[in-house]
Amino acid sequence: MKHKAGFVNIIGNPNVGKSTLVNSIMQDTLAIATAKAQTTRHRILAMLNTDEYQVVFSDTPGIIKEPKYKLQEQMMRFVHTAFEDADILLYVIEQGQSIDPDTLKKIHDTRIPFLLIVNKIDTSDQTKLEQQIEDYALHVSKELIVPISALHHFNVDNLKQLIIDRLPESEAYFDKEEITDRPARFFVTEIIRENILNLFTKEIPYSVEVVCHAFKESETRLDIQCTIFTERESQRAILIGKGGQAIKRLGMSARKQLEKFFEQHIYLDLSIKVSKDWRKNDSSLKQFGYKED
Repeated sequence: MKHKAGFVNIIGNPNVGKSTLVNSIMQDTLAIATAKAQTTRHRILAMLNTDEYQVVFSDTPGIIKEPKYKLQEQMMRFVHTAFEDADILLYVIEQGQSIDPDTLKKIHDTRIPFLLIVNKIDTSDQTKLEQQIEDYALHVSKELIVPISALHHFNVDNLKQLIIDRLPESEAYFDKEEITDRPARFFVTEIIRENILNLFTKEIPYSVEVVCHAFKESETRLDIQCTIFTERESQRAILIGKGGQAIKRLGMSARKQLEKFFEQHIYLDLSIKVSKDWRKNDSSLKQFGYKED
């Protein structure tokens, strides 16, 4: 049997479960997944490896039709790139959600093989789901529609086999020992940002960026130093909280998750700074890794 390899790029609206799907397929937590929209900001690669194949999954930000600031514009560039370099596209919607005609047209225009993934089917009854599948089949061939629950790993193994069957013959693109293109520091910042998304409300989670300045490993622990940047002094005050209680709670929650991720003791030092309107500023977006020079 010849070796297979290819890029499987995952697209869809915000909060349909793209990151949860990646984690479910990989059986590992490589992308943060919360109940809030626009959780994913970067394009993250995850490599599923065996002796027979290498599947390179690409998790992308949710599609935003009208970006409101430069950060969202850059996020949409990551999505557009996903249409250009895929061997297979996974278009993820959640049950009950309509197929976006613009997205479907763009997929058809690329002529890239694709599957329509109907996620969160655990939130619907069987009769309703069957009717929805028939409705989707008016726009997409029925054999291309795959109902799943990424959260509960339902029908995900079947989806994985459908993907493998469609992979082109190729040598591996990455070392088989690698499971992602991102360094350890990236996952530190994403875990901290995930905890901010879970612990804070309204605009706060969307106004922050996290930078890891130090990642030092010793025999007994990892020493990690990070700065949380926010757009307003008022937001900084909320993140710190009365008597420093909010930042303390964030640090304890993030450290616990980091210790589980890295499987060792963590010393975590968090500080907070203001970078005014960083989401609208090109130089700040370059500094935070969203744009190249």
